[in-house]
Amino acid sequence: MDAPEYLSALPPRVAALVQIMHAMQAGATSEAQMMALFAEHAQYTEPFSGQSLTHIGREAIRQTFVQGWRNPLPQMHLEIERFDISAHEVHVDWVCRSPALPGGKGLGTNVFTLEAGQIVRLVTRLRQ
Repeated sequence: MDAPEYLSALPPRVAALVQIMHAMQAGATSEAQMMALFAEHAQYTEPFSGQSLTHIGREAIRQTFVQGWRNPLPQMHLEIERFDISAHEVHVDWVCRSPALPGGKGLGTNVFTLEAGQIVRLVTRLRQ
């Protein structure tokens, strides 16, 4: 998955957001690109196991994504509802659509902390 040419015209934080969401949508086929977005010392907190877990380090984060890619949601599609960019964080409200989810969709928020164009912290929360 090569970065689209238009990314160079976007502010760095917006370009990073676009790359992240493209990689998440692509799943396992974008493993290398997805992991390159995370700093070596990054932290990822997620609720997908039924409780909030924090994974520290790029390899631990990769392993978490690999587990999810082994059993992907069928016909999954991610949509950004809205995003806010501040000096230190990017907040993204998203909808994940899949017939496997209750009501066909799940709602969530990602909060990305970026340094030097890489994710140093990602917190995912589910919304009702």
